[in-house]
Amino acid sequence: MLQLRKLRCEYLNNPIGLDVPNPRISWQLHSDERGVRQQAYQIQVFEQEADAGGRLIWDSGKIVSEQSVHVELSGITVKPRQRYAYQVQVWDAKGSSSGWSETAYWETGLLQSEPWKAQWINAPAEALEGEEQCPYFRKTFALSGEVSRARIYATALGIYELEMNGLRVGDSYFTPGWTSYKHRLQYQTYDVTSMLASGVNALGAVLGRGWYSGYLTWKERRKLYGDGSALLVQLHIQYADGREEVLVSDDSWKCSGSPILMSELYHGETYDARLEKTGWSTPAYSDASWPSAVIVTGADKRLLIAQENEPVRKIETLTPIALIMTPKGETVVDMGQNMVGWIRFAVRGRTGTEVLLEHAEVLDAEGNFYTENLRDAKQQVRYVKGTDAEEQYEPKFTFQGFRYAKLTGFGTEVQLSDFAGVVLHSDMEPTGHFACSDPLINQLQHNILWGQKGNFLDVPTDCPQRDERLGWTGDAQMFIRTATFLMNVAPFFTRWLRDLKADQFEDGGVPFVVPDVLRESDGSAGNHSSAAWGDAAVICPWTLYVVYGDKRILEEQYASMQAWVNYIRNQGDHPYLWNTGFHFGDWLGLDSKPDSYIGATDRDLIATAFYAYSMSLLLKTAAVLGREEDVQAYKEWYENILKAFTDEFITPSGRLSVSTQTANVLVLMFGLVGGNAKERAVLKLMSLLEESEFHLTTGFVGTPYLNLVLSDTGNHEAASKLLFQTDYPSWLYQVTKGATTIWEHWDGIKEDGSFWSKDMNSFNHYAYGSIGDWLYRRVAGIDTDEAQPGYKHIHIQPQPTPGLTWAEASLESMYGKVASSWKQGDEGQLIIKVTVPPNTTASVRLPGASAEAWSEGGVQVRQAAGVHEVKTEEQGIVITVGSGKYEFVTGVMSAVNPG
Repeated sequence: MLQLRKLRCEYLNNPIGLDVPNPRISWQLHSDERGVRQQAYQIQVFEQEADAGGRLIWDSGKIVSEQSVHVELSGITVKPRQRYAYQVQVWDAKGSSSGWSETAYWETGLLQSEPWKAQWINAPAEALEGEEQCPYFRKTFALSGEVSRARIYATALGIYELEMNGLRVGDSYFTPGWTSYKHRLQYQTYDVTSMLASGVNALGAVLGRGWYSGYLTWKERRKLYGDGSALLVQLHIQYADGREEVLVSDDSWKCSGSPILMSELYHGETYDARLEKTGWSTPAYSDASWPSAVIVTGADKRLLIAQENEPVRKIETLTPIALIMTPKGETVVDMGQNMVGWIRFAVRGRTGTEVLLEHAEVLDAEGNFYTENLRDAKQQVRYVKGTDAEEQYEPKFTFQGFRYAKLTGFGTEVQLSDFAGVVLHSDMEPTGHFACSDPLINQLQHNILWGQKGNFLDVPTDCPQRDERLGWTGDAQMFIRTATFLMNVAPFFTRWLRDLKADQFEDGGVPFVVPDVLRESDGSAGNHSSAAWGDAAVICPWTLYVVYGDKRILEEQYASMQAWVNYIRNQGDHPYLWNTGFHFGDWLGLDSKPDSYIGATDRDLIATAFYAYSMSLLLKTAAVLGREEDVQAYKEWYENILKAFTDEFITPSGRLSVSTQTANVLVLMFGLVGGNAKERAVLKLMSLLEESEFHLTTGFVGTPYLNLVLSDTGNHEAASKLLFQTDYPSWLYQVTKGATTIWEHWDGIKEDGSFWSKDMNSFNHYAYGSIGDWLYRRVAGIDTDEAQPGYKHIHIQPQPTPGLTWAEASLESMYGKVASSWKQGDEGQLIIKVTVPPNTTASVRLPGASAEAWSEGGVQVRQAAGVHEVKTEEQGIVITVGSGKYEFVTGVMSAVNPG
C-alpha cells in the first residue's frame, strides 16, 4: 500500500515563524513493494485562521512529475503571521493513489513587509550590581477576552530567555544564536497561546551577553559587536472575536538585577541564590521598586530575520560514571564522555554555602585534574545557596566542553546521583548509522559523532572548550560531507553560509572564521583568505546540493562562490596559479619542520590545487543553474589552471615535484593529473606509505582525502591498513588512549601520558573525524550521484575490507532510508543487503567477475524482481535496481578481490 510520510517544509517539521516567501515542501513515499516510483502529485494549501479549520487557497492540480523533494509553492503569496496547512497525494507508475496525506503546516513570521512595533530596551546601570550582572525584565498585562492565538516574536543583542506566568517560554537555548550581527540577526517565534491565563498575565525576560558583547577569541576581547545588550519583544494576541492586541517592549517595562552575577561563554557562570526574586515573572510579584527599562537606540531592525536553522536544545542527559579522588586530594566527577553542555547539580548546606565546579576534558598522567589546554577560558560554575534546603541548579547562558568536573565546597556527603550532564547542541535530525565487526572502529565512529555534537552548537566551531570556539572555515569544509551522513545539517549550514556571504570581503576574500570576529578583534583586514579555508565558500554549498538536492542553496551562494574564485585569480601576477599571500598550508601535518604547525607540502601547490578544485565546482554549479555563458568561460578558465598547475608542479617525465603524502593525495583527489602522471602519483603515494610503515603524515588538508584516494585508485587494502593502525599516528591510537571524541593532534596525549602542548591541544576537534566519509561511502558503500543529487539515484558499492568480517550503514535521506551492509557468511559466501527508498533507483556494485556468481532472493540476479539492468565492469558487476530491500549472495570469499 502506497503511503506518504514525513511531510516537511524547508526541511522542518511544522515550523512556525518562517520568513520564506516561497517555501518548499518535501515528502517521503512508503511501500513494501519493489520498484515504486512517483508518477504524479497534487498539493493543496489551506489558510488557517486562528489555528482552526481553514479555507483552500491553492490547489496545484495533478502534476505529472517524480519530484517529491523541495517542491516550491510558487503559486501562493504568503502573508505575515499566518498559518498555512498543506496536504499531498501522489500516484505511482501503476496509477495507484496514496490518498491524501495527513495535514502538515507552516506558519510565517513577521516577514520583511511588516515593521516591528517593539523597541529595544535594556536595564539602566542603577538597576544592576555591576555590568556583569544579568538583568531581569517584566511586564504585566490584562487580557480582554477569550484568546484564540498568541505568538511572541523576540530577539536580543546578546542572548535571552523568556518566561510567561512563571514558566519558561520555548525549549531553545542561546537564542537568538550567533550570526554576522552587523548584517543579520535572527528572531524567534513562540506559540504561547496555552500559557496565557484569563485576567492579568506577566511576561518576563533575562538577558545575557553571549557572543554579542561577551568575551570572544583568544585575544580576550569583549564587545566586538556592541557596547551592551538589549532586548526586543513583541507579543501578538488574537481574540476569538477577531480583535488583535500587540504588547511590545518599551520603557513601560520594569527591570532589576538577577541572581546571575556573571555569565560568559568561555568563563562560566556565577549565581547567588540569595538574590532570587521568587515569582519574578508571575503577575502577583510586586515590581514597584524596579526601575523602568531604558530605550536603546541605534540598533537597526532591518537586519532582523526569522530563525533559519534548528535552534540549540537540550538533546540528552548523561549519568556520570564515577566520583574520583585524585592524587592531589581533589574530588572530580567523571561523566564518562567528553561532552558539551553543562552539569545539573544538587547542593546541600546552609544559606550562603558556596560551591564551585571547574570543567576539564582530561586528567594528566598522574590522574590529576588538567586545565592548561583551556588557555584563558575558565569554564567555572559558581553557585551560592539561598536557603538551608537542598537546591538544584544548572547554568543558563554558558556552556562547557568537558568530561570531568572538579568539585569544591560540596562537602563529604556529595553523591554521584547529585550530578547529571546536560548535552546541548543544534537540534539536527540524526540521520546516519555505521557499525562493523571491530569494536575499536565502532568507538571511532562514536567519537566522530560526539565530535559533531560538541562542535555544532549554532555554528560549526573548531573546539568547544578553550578560549576560541570559532567557526573556522577550513574545519567546516573538511568535515561537511561526514556531517551530512550523521545528521541533517542542511538548515544548519545554509544559515552559516549566509553569514559567510555576509562577512565576505568586498574583494571576494573569505574570513578564516565565520562569523568573522578576528577582523573585529584587531581591526585588521588581513585575517582571511587562506587556501582550503576560504574554499568553504564553494565546497560547502556544492556539498549541500549533492547530498540534499538543494538547488536553491547554489542559487543563493552563486555570487559568493564566484567572488571567491575571482579573488584567487586577482592574487599575484599569474591568473592561473595561486602563489601569493598567507596560507595555513597542510595545518598540523606530521611532516612539518620542528616548532612549526605547517606541514611540508608546498603551500603554493596546495593553494593552486584548491583553486582548481573550487573552479571545477563553480563550473558544475554554473551548469546546474543553466548559466551557459559562465559555463563556457569557466571551462576555459579551469583548463588554464590545469595547464598552469602541470607546468609548475609536474616534471616533463610526469613526476610530481612535491614529494609528500598530501601533495599526491590532492592531485589525485582533485583530478589534476592523468595518464602517466597519475600512475606515478599513485605509485609515489604508495611508496611514501610504505616508508612510513602505513602511517599517515598528512595534516588538515590531506587527511580528509587520503583513504578516499587510496580506495579509488585500487588500493583499498592500503587504506584499511591505515585505519587499523593503533600506534601513533593513527585514528585508533586516540581510541586506545580512551578518547571519546576526535582530538586536534594525533598525539594530544603521548605514550608516556604527557601532553602535546598546552597552547593548542583540544580533545574535541572534529576535523580528523572526516575519516567517517570513507567509512560510509567506501567501506559501507553508500553514495549519491551528482547527476541525480540528494540520493535520487544512489550508488551502493560496499567494499569488503581486510580486518573486518562485516560492516553496515544506513542513512535517512530526503527520500527515506538507504541501507547497505556486507558480511562474510558462515560458509564463506559474501552477503550484501541493500535498502533503496521509494521514488529512487540505485546502482549496486557487487565485487567479482561474473553476474552468474550472484543470486538474490534465491534466483540469479538477472531474474530477480526489481532488477532493471546488469552490467559487467572491471571492478565487478553493476546492477540497477528500483526501490525495495535486496539480499545479494555470492559463493565464497576467495572469489572476491578485497582490494
